[in-house]
Amino acid sequence: MKLVDNKATLSFSNGSPSVDLPVYAGNIGPDVIDIRKLYAQTGMFTYDPGFLSTASCQSAITYIDGDKGELLYRGYPIEQLATQCDYLDTCYLLLNGELPNESQRGDFHKLVTNHTMVNEQMQFFLRGFRRDAHPMAVLTGLVGGLSAFYHDSTDINNPKHREIAAIRLIAKMPTLVAMAYKYGIGQPYMYPKNDLSYSGNFLRMMFGTPCEEYQVNPVLARALDRIFILHADHEQNASTSTVRLAGSSGANPFACIAAGIACLWGPSHGGANEEALNMLKEIGTPERIPEFIEGVKDRKYKLMGFGHRVYKNYDPRAKVMQQSAHEVLEAVGDPNDPLLQVARELERVALNDEYFIERKLFPNVDFYSGITLSAMGFPTTMFTVLFALARTVGWIAQWQEMMEDPSQKIGRPRQLYTGPTQRDYVPVERRG
Repeated sequence: MKLVDNKATLSFSNGSPSVDLPVYAGNIGPDVIDIRKLYAQTGMFTYDPGFLSTASCQSAITYIDGDKGELLYRGYPIEQLATQCDYLDTCYLLLNGELPNESQRGDFHKLVTNHTMVNEQMQFFLRGFRRDAHPMAVLTGLVGGLSAFYHDSTDINNPKHREIAAIRLIAKMPTLVAMAYKYGIGQPYMYPKNDLSYSGNFLRMMFGTPCEEYQVNPVLARALDRIFILHADHEQNASTSTVRLAGSSGANPFACIAAGIACLWGPSHGGANEEALNMLKEIGTPERIPEFIEGVKDRKYKLMGFGHRVYKNYDPRAKVMQQSAHEVLEAVGDPNDPLLQVARELERVALNDEYFIERKLFPNVDFYSGITLSAMGFPTTMFTVLFALARTVGWIAQWQEMMEDPSQKIGRPRQLYTGPTQRDYVPVERRG
């Protein structure tokens, strides 16, 4: 972050003296006006519900240009990483700032693999949940409980502890997710297997049983790896901001990630792919699309999987996800799957309709991810859980960056108070 020559001048129509505010520039993206001393200088706060125009931190991890439809991890376009890297290489990049060389890659993969098991008592912890509990509720509890089992890495002021906690979270999350799934369906837990890839190991823990040896389908493993990469980080979204806010208080990393999972559970954040899949099922056939489109325009139906808070162009992740959907359905399902046919036709119609073009309603990553995950055998209740698994590395990288930032302070948003002014207490017998 560098100070630029020009300043922003805030002037008032009531004759109060104007205030000069410094302006800073990042390497790319909009400049920012520094308002940290605004209250001291003017006695006023800014008002920005939803933080639409507020930068809460400086970060070197992820950059989004919504107008161009661009997503960069440490400067690398998401399309290149999703098609040429595996997930653990992407994890190394997000945590360390550079892609690993051959030696670093081998060491990192081995380190993560050697931490995939969880304390055996975690399965007893699981038994406290009802069998029909939502897996996101279970995962929030399990991840929060990790600090009780791995309290030897919760000293947030110790860089080595922060590093160990990061590896443990990335390594153990697939095991915990699979345990939550198996518990819900009444099947025995599958222990990790160290000779499999990160995604292959997760598929085996999810869908394998002790009765016979599970054969990992390489097409599914690669598709899942790609999904993990696409969801690994996404700048200062709601759940990432939650992790940072929790971390600003000095909370341990396991508690911070649990907070992020709880935030992700909201249907406006992590549940959008399930909503998009349900929409496609409701449409049913391509023939019903014109009727559905008219219903969207008349506000009778919601168009899910289109548009984005940040992207005002085609979501770059959606193109990769579309390709993955085709590959998965070719490998294990029907390449002429009715849902895929509906999705492709709906996309074609929407991209050529002025109503959607004017409103910049382009397909986002959720539009095809639900179809893909469903074809792989994941129930819809697991969609958001998989999102949390993938996003863990982004959360922990953002948390680490925040911990190393000397300018970071405990989060304390301000407010515009609209309640009663000061009033005196009235005894109950005198209240009307």
